[in-house]
Amino acid sequence: MSDDLSRLSRRNALKCMAYGGAGTLFILAGGVFTPVDLAMAADEEYGSTRRGKPLFVQISDTHIGFNKDANPDVSGTLTQSISLVNAMPAQPALIIHTGDITHLSKPAEFDLAQQMFSRLRTTELHTVPGEHDTTDPTVTEYFSRFGKASDNKGYYSFDHAGVHFVALINVLQFKAGGLGTLGSEQLAWVAADLKARSASTPIVVFAHMPLWTIYEPWGWGTGDADELISQLRRFGSVTVLNGHIHQIMQKVEGNITFHTARSTSYPQPAPGEGAGPAPLTVAADELPRRLGITSVSVVRHPSQLALADATLA
Repeated sequence: MSDDLSRLSRRNALKCMAYGGAGTLFILAGGVFTPVDLAMAADEEYGSTRRGKPLFVQISDTHIGFNKDANPDVSGTLTQSISLVNAMPAQPALIIHTGDITHLSKPAEFDLAQQMFSRLRTTELHTVPGEHDTTDPTVTEYFSRFGKASDNKGYYSFDHAGVHFVALINVLQFKAGGLGTLGSEQLAWVAADLKARSASTPIVVFAHMPLWTIYEPWGWGTGDADELISQLRRFGSVTVLNGHIHQIMQKVEGNITFHTARSTSYPQPAPGEGAGPAPLTVAADELPRRLGITSVSVVRHPSQLALADATLA
């Protein structure tokens, strides 16, 4: 097959896969968040039966500006993701982007991303930067557009519908293969921020690099996250959201649920598979096995949402 035909086949396959890797809706039920695949959330039949309040959608790793074989049309897959969010029967109150908005921190990439985000019906957008958003020499492109909420520090908090959200930055000291870093100043700020919060307050923490160690040889973790997690243990419901690894991985530790999101741009290999993390190029007919969906069913006794991950193959 010629390179041109291969690109076209991959582009068509990516259009089909966009719904499997578009983003994640989080539903608040009984004070606990449950992640639901966006394709399921947008389904009318599911929309008529789901329980809980759709509060926010997590989108991650859009990598605007990337144009290699793993996905030559990242703007197209983000456009489809945005359309999927806009088509949800009940609109989420918030959109949370967990970093790598752009691929090379170029002004034109940020400009295009902002134009695309403006198409979201949900206008309240909260972001944290990824390492790809902070590669410009002065590290100002991200902050000039998205820095107001954090006073250009990269970390901030806000409250919505009884939930306390904490946005963190762990990429400013990024080195390829190295773990993320929060730093003593940010950790002290978190401690002060959480001090006045009741243990019954639902907490959502989001950053770009995982706040639990998924695979240290590839830097998939944050070196000083243990101090942060110790501050969160007293709360009855904590959800920790990250991007960076371009695949769903989850862990539950006491009352803390960790969840990494799919990318809207391209897949990455599973931890330890291959030489290291990189855009994963697969045959067009294999791509459905690399992107997936989460099916959701209602368990009525007790009333809760049950999740099952499946590939799109």
